[in-house]
Amino acid sequence: MQKLTVEEIRAKITAEETFEAVVEDYSFTIKIDAYVPYVCGAVHDGHQFRKELWSNCLHTEYERWFEEDPATKNMVQSHPIVIAGMDSRFEYDLNRAPETAIYKDAWGKQLWKEELPESMKVKSLEKHQNFYKIVHTLLTKLEEKFGVCIVYDMHSYNWKRWDREVPTWNLGTANIDNDRFKNEIESWRAILEKMPLPNNIKSTAKINDTFQGNGYFLKFITEHFKNTLVLATEIAKVYCDELEQIMYPEVVKAVEDYLKTELKKHANAFYTTHKM
Repeated sequence: MQKLTVEEIRAKITAEETFEAVVEDYSFTIKIDAYVPYVCGAVHDGHQFRKELWSNCLHTEYERWFEEDPATKNMVQSHPIVIAGMDSRFEYDLNRAPETAIYKDAWGKQLWKEELPESMKVKSLEKHQNFYKIVHTLLTKLEEKFGVCIVYDMHSYNWKRWDREVPTWNLGTANIDNDRFKNEIESWRAILEKMPLPNNIKSTAKINDTFQGNGYFLKFITEHFKNTLVLATEIAKVYCDELEQIMYPEVVKAVEDYLKTELKKHANAFYTTHKM
């Protein structure tokens, strides 16, 4: 893996080079093993939190971890194109628009002891902006090359905070073209529902049951790229103990192994159907 500037990453994508890189400020990683018409994204995978923010933050390290999406990058790491955040959403949220990306409060609790100085906000929002520069360059290249593209927008959610039965997998489709892509939406739901998981974990998959797919990553891509489908895909945190902060690596591996073949098949079928 190389350490590259934003402009160096953009240049490599424009020149259609394969590479694996971390951006120079260590805010996100990108890997392109081959140029294919699908992308895996894990915008909330990151846990880094700038040290200069620590003393001003009212949330504990565990409280931050609880709301992040740990291991979502690992679940898709075997695919050719993967982009993932390294910073915590508590510094800036890549799945929110710039004007709301820096939290004042989070899940009902005030985040900062004192309001962040403007200089701190600028530093965080520059990282947010750089991530989306790369996303834009990448999707421009893929739509130019293939005509269409599909993005698997991987997230997780805390199922134990719900007071009803919730699905293992949730697809949020409120902001995509459901008429045009209804077959791909349903086939992805069905694929997820068939996933074998260890520890007697049942796979269920529903559409717009717990979340509707209102994230900025999906909205940004959908707004700028008319022939790219984004599937906001949330797994309940059955792959860890969200209350004790214990990871279950065998469950993460089972998800990765299944998606290694089934996600690729789904992406290929999407391209065969929609290529221009």
